[in-house]
Amino acid sequence: MGLKNRKKRYTMICIGTDRKAQHMELKIAPLFSGSKGNCIYVGTERSKVLVDAGYSCTKIVSELQKVDIHMEDIDGILITHEHSDHIAGVGVISRKFDIPVYANGQTWCEMEKRLGEVRPGNIRVIDEQDFYVGELCVQPYEISHDAVRPFGYSLTAGGKKVSVMTDLGRVTEKMLAQVAGSSIVLLESNHDVEMLKCGPYPYYLKRRILSTHGHLSNDDAAQTAMRLAAAGVRGILLGHLSEKNNFYELAYETVCGFLRQNGVVIGKHVAVAMAKREGVTGIYAAV
Repeated sequence: MGLKNRKKRYTMICIGTDRKAQHMELKIAPLFSGSKGNCIYVGTERSKVLVDAGYSCTKIVSELQKVDIHMEDIDGILITHEHSDHIAGVGVISRKFDIPVYANGQTWCEMEKRLGEVRPGNIRVIDEQDFYVGELCVQPYEISHDAVRPFGYSLTAGGKKVSVMTDLGRVTEKMLAQVAGSSIVLLESNHDVEMLKCGPYPYYLKRRILSTHGHLSNDDAAQTAMRLAAAGVRGILLGHLSEKNNFYELAYETVCGFLRQNGVVIGKHVAVAMAKREGVTGIYAAV
C-alpha cells in the first residue's frame, strides 16, 4: 500500500472506486494532534463523528471545512478522557450544533462541570461494550493514562476499521487485540526520551510522561508499529507529538528505521505518515 495524492492539498491512502460502496468508505482525518489540543474526524458518507474536541469550536469547524465536512453533519463526539486538550471545545460544539457526547460514567463525572450545560438528550454514557453511531460501529477500549478512566476507540464500517491509539503510557496485549486488523491506526509518538530528560520540563512532569500512565516515546511507538504491522495494520499515522520534546523528522525516522531493520518495507507492507499538531493533516480512507 502506498500514499498517493487524491487532491492537490491532501494525501490519501488508495481506495476502490465502486460507486455502490462509496457511502461505506471509512475515512479518518486528524484535525489537531498534539499537547495543545486534539480532534480527529472519522466517518463515512452517511455517519460522522469526532474523537475528542480539544480546540475551540471555531477552529474545529474551520479545519473540517478544509476536508469538505460540515459540523452540522457530525453525529457525535467520542471522548477519550477529561484532560482539557481533549474536551476544550466539546460543550460549545454540543450546544451550538445539538450533537451527542459519548463518554464513560467516570469521565462524565470529571468533565461535566467544565463542559457547561449539555442537553440531557445529548449526554450518552457508554462503557466498553460496542455501540453504533449511525452505520459506525464504535468499539471502546481502556488505555493507560493519568485520567480517571481513559478510552481508546476503534471504529468499523463496511468491513473496514480505523483506530485511535494515543495518550498511552504503555501498550498492553488487550489494546493490541482491540486494534488488530485496522486499516489505519493513529498511534502516539509523543517524545524522544533524551530530549525529554534534557528538556525544560520540571522533574515531576518528566516522571509523569515517562511513566506507564504517561505518553509513548518514539522508541515505544516504533516497537508498537512493528506489532501493529504484524497484526495486519496497513497504515500508521504518528500523532500527539510534543512541541518541546520531539519533532516530525525524528519521530518518523525512529519508527521507520526500526520497521526497516525488522524487514518491513515502508510503502509496501505498511504506510507511515505524520499527523500535524495543528491543522488538518489530510483525509485518509481505509482499504
